Amino acid sequence: MRQRTLGRQGLRVAEIGYGAMGIHLAYGPGDEQEGIATIRRAHELGVDFFDTAELYGWGENEKTVGRAVKDFRDEIVIATKFGFTRDFGFDSRPEHIREVVDNSLRYLGVDHIDVLYQHRVDPTVPIEDVAGTVKEYIDAGKVKYFGLSEAGPETIRKAHAVQPVSVLQTEYSLFERDVEALFPTLSELGIGFVPYSPLGRGFLTGTAKPADQYDQSDMRRTDPRWQPGNYEQNLAAVERLRSLAGSKGATVSQLALAWLLTRGEHVVPIPGTRSIARVEENVAAADVELSKEDLAAIDEILPTGGFGARYAGGRTPTWV
Repeated sequence: MRQRTLGRQGLRVAEIGYGAMGIHLAYGPGDEQEGIATIRRAHELGVDFFDTAELYGWGENEKTVGRAVKDFRDEIVIATKFGFTRDFGFDSRPEHIREVVDNSLRYLGVDHIDVLYQHRVDPTVPIEDVAGTVKEYIDAGKVKYFGLSEAGPETIRKAHAVQPVSVLQTEYSLFERDVEALFPTLSELGIGFVPYSPLGRGFLTGTAKPADQYDQSDMRRTDPRWQPGNYEQNLAAVERLRSLAGSKGATVSQLALAWLLTRGEHVVPIPGTRSIARVEENVAAADVELSKEDLAAIDEILPTGGFGARYAGGRTPTWV
């Protein structure tokens, strides 16, 4: 795969990465060995950017990623995150950051973390203190690059003034386009962008089924996009995308990822999967070329995003 540059601090990765969250969180029971095999296959195909977090199994996901990549660790970029508590509150106090980072280094089995993200903005801790703590680790050689997730322009600017931000990670897909409002800020500051859930939490794989058919531990049982009314409209949109993708010899997933790659050279999506076949499909999206006519057709099908809020109750992360 071709390489892309994220930020102005030297971070370069392949144009499609890999998100490991689903091995342990949100998408029903997972199989660690299957996850390890999928990560290794992704690397064989040219993926060199692997994303995990403390939150994904409270260390278990990081351990799995560490085991999977140990034989080629020096060939890849590993990203992880801090900032949550076990009851899904926020905690970015410097002392908590230090505890999480030290644990992450141990869980991953590495001597440094390539990209360290604040997982969510903590309204009780000045972002300058967060950036300053990450800077300590960068200066010590234990972290290479600083990232933010679901942060807004003011937060990004304040953090960037203390320690340059290389990447912002936020949900972005054909189903979720609000983050485009932040792109001028990213362009001005020279910050890369990493879309998570680039396949609409699975809806854009073309394999969606009604909410009640998912496992009790699967977030899609309550995801608004899968609820009656929204589900049918989203399904109809995906069928139209399937027709367009088919005309190009591609799948819906490949069309959706190829669309993201047209959003700018600073964009690197991280689709997640536990399937070797699916990771092979995702990587092949890098070879799908979209014309102006294709992009216009996609915009006609989904001009502003999918149907239904990002989270149950209409809750959305607050960009501050």
